[in-house]
Amino acid sequence: MSTAELRTWLHESDPKKFPYAAVVRHYQRVGKHFVHPELLSVLADVRDRLPSMRGPWEHVQTLASFLDTALDKPDGRYDYPTYLALSLLQLPTVDDPVEQAPFARSRCDRLIAQLVADALGFEIAAVEGATALLPAMRPDPDLVVKRCKHGLRVIRPVLARMSLDGGLTATEPLELARQVCSVVRADMSFSEERALELSVLPVYTAHDEYMFLRVLQTFETVFALLAVLLRGVTAALAQGEADRAVHFLATAENALRESAPLFSMLATMQIESFRTFRQFTEGASAIQSRNYKLVESLCRQPDAERVDSPAFHSAPDVRDRVLAGQHTLDDAYRELRESGAVSEHDRERIAEGMKGFARALLRWRNTHYRLAVRMLGEATGTGYTEGTPYLKAVRTIPVFHAVDVAGEETDETARTR
Repeated sequence: MSTAELRTWLHESDPKKFPYAAVVRHYQRVGKHFVHPELLSVLADVRDRLPSMRGPWEHVQTLASFLDTALDKPDGRYDYPTYLALSLLQLPTVDDPVEQAPFARSRCDRLIAQLVADALGFEIAAVEGATALLPAMRPDPDLVVKRCKHGLRVIRPVLARMSLDGGLTATEPLELARQVCSVVRADMSFSEERALELSVLPVYTAHDEYMFLRVLQTFETVFALLAVLLRGVTAALAQGEADRAVHFLATAENALRESAPLFSMLATMQIESFRTFRQFTEGASAIQSRNYKLVESLCRQPDAERVDSPAFHSAPDVRDRVLAGQHTLDDAYRELRESGAVSEHDRERIAEGMKGFARALLRWRNTHYRLAVRMLGEATGTGYTEGTPYLKAVRTIPVFHAVDVAGEETDETARTR
C-alpha cells in the first residue's frame, strides 16, 4: 500500500478513522514476513502517538492491539500470541470473577462460531474465485467440501446453543456452509466484525494459512473457556457445591469433544503448503500457549521438572502462578474428600466428572501429537522446541493425581481418510 494515506491520518490521529482496511490488505497481499519497511516505520510512528491519542478508549485499545500483532516481527517479539492476534479476540480470562463462568461459555460460543464461519467463508470464496487473497497453493474443490464438513461438525452444536440454527435448511455441505456464514455474520456486532477483520495477518501467501490461523484461534478460545470452567469447579468444590462442580466439568469435557473435528479440518492442510509458510513462523509455537498451561496447572500442581521446562518458561506468568502455590482442582477434590462435606454419592459424581474431562484432554493431546507427526515428521518445532518428540513425551502426563484415569487414545484425524 502507499503510506500516503497513513501519513495523512497521522495529522489527525483519530483512532476511529484509522485506515485498517488498507493496512490489512497489504499484510495479506504480501504476508507479514514481507511487509514493506516503509509501512512498518509509519506504523511504528502511529504506535508512538498512542499515549497522546484522544477518542473512545475502545478505539484506542483496538488500535494498540492491532499494532501489537502487526509490529511483532520488526520488534523482535514475534510469538504464538501475536501470530494469532489473541489480544484482538477479547477472550475470557482465568481471573474473571468465577460467577461469570456461564457468560464465558456464551462469549466463547459466539467467538467459535465467528472464527469457524469465517474460515468456511474464505474456503468457499476461494473455490468460487471470489477472492484473490492468499492465492498460493489453493486446494481442489473436493478438499474444500471436506473442510466444510468438518467445520460444520464444530459449529452446528454452537449455533444450536445460540438459537441460530433454525434457518439452516441445506443438506449439501457448501450450501449449508454458506447459510451458516450468512447467519453468523448477521448476528455480529461492529466490534466483533472489526476484531475478525484485523485478526488474520498471515506470514505468507499460502491459502491454507488462513484456515490454520482460524483453527488455532478457535483452540485458544476453547482452552480459555476451559481455564475459566476449571476455576469454577475448584471454587464450587471449596463450597461443597457438587451439582455446580459436576456441571462445569461436563461443560468442559463437552467443549473439548466438540472441538475435536478441528483436528480433522487441520488434517486437510496440504503438507507442502504447511511446510512452506511455517518457514516464516520461526519463534511462534503452540508451546507458548498460555491458556493450555493454565488448564494444565489448574488441574493439578505440575511436577517440578515440568515447571522448569521450556513449556512453562514460555508462559512465565502462568509459571509464577504455579510457584506462588495456585490452588488446583486436585487440591480442592482432596480437601472435599477429607472434609466429608458432601455425600459419597456426590464425591463419586465429581470423581467421574474429573475422569471424563481427563480422558477428553488425553485424547486431545494424542490427536495433536498424531497430527503433528503427519505434518512435521521429525522436523523441529517453530518455537525453538524439538517438535514432535516433545509432544510425544508430554502427551501422557497425568491430568490429575487425586483420581485414577485410564488413558484412552483415539485418532480424530482418521475421519479425514
